[in-house]
Amino acid sequence: MYRKQKQQDTQAEEFELPFGGKLAADNRWVILAKIIPWTEFVAEYAAIFTEVLGAPAKTFRMALGALIIKEKLGTSDRETVEQIRENPYLQYFIGMSAYSNHSPFDPSMLVHFRERIDMNLVNRLNQKIVKQVLESQEEEEVKAKKSEVEDSKSEVKNRGKLILDASCAPADISYPTDLGLLNQARKHTETIIDILYNSVKVKNSNKPRTYRKIARKEYLLVARKKKVKSAERRKAIKKQLQYIKRNLAYIQQLMNAGASLLELSNRQYKMLLVVAEVYRQQLWLYEHEKRSIEDRIVSLSQPHIRPIVRGKAAKNTEFGAKFSASYFNGYVFLDHISWDNFNESGDLKSQVEAYKNYTGYYPESVHVDKIYRNRENRDWCKERGIRISGPPLGRPPKNVSKETKKQAQEDERIRNSIEGKFGQGKRRFSLGRVMAKLPHTSLTSIAISFLVMNLSTLLSRLLWGFFCQFFRITSFFPWFISEIDYLVKFRQQKLIFISA
Repeated sequence: MYRKQKQQDTQAEEFELPFGGKLAADNRWVILAKIIPWTEFVAEYAAIFTEVLGAPAKTFRMALGALIIKEKLGTSDRETVEQIRENPYLQYFIGMSAYSNHSPFDPSMLVHFRERIDMNLVNRLNQKIVKQVLESQEEEEVKAKKSEVEDSKSEVKNRGKLILDASCAPADISYPTDLGLLNQARKHTETIIDILYNSVKVKNSNKPRTYRKIARKEYLLVARKKKVKSAERRKAIKKQLQYIKRNLAYIQQLMNAGASLLELSNRQYKMLLVVAEVYRQQLWLYEHEKRSIEDRIVSLSQPHIRPIVRGKAAKNTEFGAKFSASYFNGYVFLDHISWDNFNESGDLKSQVEAYKNYTGYYPESVHVDKIYRNRENRDWCKERGIRISGPPLGRPPKNVSKETKKQAQEDERIRNSIEGKFGQGKRRFSLGRVMAKLPHTSLTSIAISFLVMNLSTLLSRLLWGFFCQFFRITSFFPWFISEIDYLVKFRQQKLIFISA
């Protein structure tokens, strides 16, 4: 049940502190709380709760705020709750009106928050925040140059630079091997056999022999070696397949003897289905001597994860969700995400159209890598007056002008900014290792990372604006400008002296 609450109008100065004092208005969490439009998405969040009875659910601001805090600080679920309990600024950020020394919710609630807040909702919130900032900037430009803006409105031209690229958000799984997956599958079947046998051991006194100790020794004999020959590995895989085949036959016999799958938990029943599919895939790979198969399972606990072949020098293959993103004006957006591998060049048209719907005009240029520069995308961009980066198709000319080389270097320099955003998301935030286990909660975590990256960019720009405004009204700023002019003139004179 979601209980409708009044909009929180508590200001930072009105937040009740038991030890006296007030919250600082220039604190980063207070500034972020004012930027995020909490109330515009409450109705969509409340529509999830259809039951009338039951304990009231946590508010949308508390749920989303906790996820943002976790991503911003890079902490675990338990540590996030402890940080909120100890910090009054974080309590104000999630919507509390007074400081409390008690935890606002249990750490397990963060799992439910990720389930309730959909990835699409986070993306719309991300776009809403950035759009408000861009509109405020345009209003300031209108006030400064009113006549020029009126002329530009009469003739809608392409404006801005759109940067597109794709990457992968690796999941938190061990590196998968065929032998390792079969060993894990064998152990799960042994556990299921024990549970089913205990339910019917009165009728059948002979417990099935699984040879688990022998199977483990045979697995470790190969897994502990640094270098394993292909024939030796293939022989070990065959043995593990035989053990799993025998165990699955035993499970069927126990079911025929009266055992019920209701004795298994939901997780164990799901694992049984995954093991059966893994056995089918690995048996086909063994019999046909292949290394790839469609919808290959690489993790028993997370069967939705697929191998993403990217061809990078450090990691040729990553295991996680592949996404394509767009970047402009310093902000990055999540456009397409899938657990299956896809060709990101097919997203160029939809991403450019999304840019037009978002800003009202097409971009002046689109900066992409080689995979996007096919003939279809080039013709499509040319019809709309959009310049696509990179050299033209066909044989390169013998003599390349300096302007063309300079333009190519400038395009590549501009395209590097989205690579920097990916690096920020993977090193500073959780895009480098997604810790969520369920498919929909993992997508929410990835979307939250993009939201927090834009919030961090927006916060840094606001703080830089305050910094510049402070030095403009002090005597330090004119002295700082004069010192820069002096250094520039001194360097120019030094260069002239050296050339002479």
